[in-house]
Amino acid sequence: MARSNLKEKQEPARAKGGSAPPMTMRSIHAEIREDIVTLRLKPGERLSENELALRFGTSRAPVREALIRLVEEGLIEVLPQRGSFVSRISLGAMQRARFVREALEVAIVRLAAERGLSDEAMRKIRTILVEQERACDHPERFTLADDAFHRTIADDVGISQIWSVLEREKAQLDRVRFLSLPRVTPVAALIAQHKEIVAAIVQRDPAAAEAAMRAHLSEVLKIAETLAAKYPDFIVNDT
Repeated sequence: MARSNLKEKQEPARAKGGSAPPMTMRSIHAEIREDIVTLRLKPGERLSENELALRFGTSRAPVREALIRLVEEGLIEVLPQRGSFVSRISLGAMQRARFVREALEVAIVRLAAERGLSDEAMRKIRTILVEQERACDHPERFTLADDAFHRTIADDVGISQIWSVLEREKAQLDRVRFLSLPRVTPVAALIAQHKEIVAAIVQRDPAAAEAAMRAHLSEVLKIAETLAAKYPDFIVNDT
């Protein structure tokens, strides 16, 4: 398995006038998780508690707690007498996460179509769509805008708490998205699907909104097995 690239990130952040305070377990967990989801830390890379503690300017205790939490989320695996490694992407876990996400997001867009979106939400969505078009060649910016699109609809219908549930469930989906963008999954198709979802909501057509959301969320499954064949060291087909 590949060695970690953590050494290039070891310098802890500095605050004005001195050293930054040590990071908490929660913030360490969030940063490592982001590195894994965005593939800055790739499947198979080894994680060293000592190197991570140096990177975050803290002791090993909060680092160890963060790694334990990531093991529970299926993003890290511990191999006896070998250490901790970034897990390969599980197609089985991805399909389970997609099932949960589809159930929740279909309910969200149906509710949005029944109620309609506020003017403020529509302004945000138009801005997000423009940002996605500008970020076609930048997977991280594109994905952040994609998440903002879905979160804006959830927030507007008053059930923003659901987004935290989706965030926990969709890590494997996100890793596949980063692996596929922009060459395997055409971003223009994803933007067009977002526009179809919004059009159905504006037309107050819950059935069309649901159908458009289902079609949108199925994109990741279309390319999953292709990516598994292309990146066997990154993805395990355990469906």
